[in-house]
Amino acid sequence: MDSKGYIAGFNTRHVNVYSVKLRIASILAGVMIAVIFTFIVMGVASYVYGDAMSTSFILLILVFVLLLDIFQFLAGPYLVGRAFRTRRINGEDPGTIWILQAVEEVCHYNNEKVPAVYIAEVSIPNAFAYGTPISGRRLAVTRGLIQILDRDEVKAVIAHEIGHLKHHDVALLMAIGIVPTVIFYLGYMLLFSGGSSRNQNGYNILVALALMAVSFIFSLMILGVNRMRESCADMNSESIPGGPEKLQTALAKIVSSTPVTGIGRRRPSGSSFSNMLLFTDPSSGERKSHERLLEEWKAMKISRLSTIFSDHPHPARRIQALERIK
Repeated sequence: MDSKGYIAGFNTRHVNVYSVKLRIASILAGVMIAVIFTFIVMGVASYVYGDAMSTSFILLILVFVLLLDIFQFLAGPYLVGRAFRTRRINGEDPGTIWILQAVEEVCHYNNEKVPAVYIAEVSIPNAFAYGTPISGRRLAVTRGLIQILDRDEVKAVIAHEIGHLKHHDVALLMAIGIVPTVIFYLGYMLLFSGGSSRNQNGYNILVALALMAVSFIFSLMILGVNRMRESCADMNSESIPGGPEKLQTALAKIVSSTPVTGIGRRRPSGSSFSNMLLFTDPSSGERKSHERLLEEWKAMKISRLSTIFSDHPHPARRIQALERIK
C-alpha cells in the first residue's frame, strides 16, 4: 500500500462522506418524486373518473407511457451512437488502444467490469456513459476530448463516467424521467376528454393546466437529481491516484475549449436526455485559459437558483467540491 492508501489497484481510503451524502440525497429525491407522483395520479384519476375507474385510468396512462419509455430506453444506446458517431475501440488500432487501457486501469481501481469502449467522432470535447441490459454497458470519449487532455486527465474523466455506471445513473434517469411525461398526459387527457358528468365544468381546464405546471416542476426536480448524480460521479475521481486534481484541470480545459456559439464546429445533435449523459454541458464554453478559469471558479459564489434550469452543476461548484477532497 502506498502513502495515499492505494493497494493492489484498489482505493483503501474511507469512502468520501460528501459522495455518500450526494448518493443518499439523489435516492431520497427519486423516492420523493415517486411518492408525490403516485398521490397526484391517484387523486386526478379519482377526480376525473370516480373511484371505480381510478385503477383502470391509472393503468391506461402508465402502460402507454411505460411502453414509450421502454422503447426509448432500449433504442437509446443506438440513437446516441448515431448522434455522436461512435466507433468501438479495439486492440488493433494503435492510435486509440491507450484509451481502452485507461478504462481497464480505472475499472481495476473501482473493482468494476470493463464496459465496451467507444470513441465518438465529434470535435466537441466530452465523454458519456450509457447502455442497457441488451446493448451492455458502454463508455465513450469524443475525439475532441483526447485532443485537448493529457492521459491522466482522460483517466480522471473516465473515473467520473465509471461512477455513473457504478451507480446505475442511466437507469435512474429513465425511471424518474417517466414522471413528468405521465403527469403531462394526465392533464392533456383531462383537457380533451369528458370524464364523469359531475366534472363537466371549467374546473377541468384549471386542473389540466395545473397538472401541466406540475409536470414542469417535476422536470425541474429531475434536473436537480441529475446535478446531484453528476456531483456524485465527480467524487468517484478519488478512486484513482491524483484523480480530483486531474478532473479539475480536465473540466477547465473542456469548458475553455468548447465554443460558446458552436460556429465553425459541428455540435452533436441529440435529445435533452442524451445531453444529460455528457460529462459537461456542451453549451458551457468560456473563452478564457483553463488556468484562469480554475482560479476564478475556486473563489466564485454561485446561487442555487442560478442553475435551476441546468442539467449539470455549475463548473465552479464542481471545482470547489473537488478541491475539498484533493
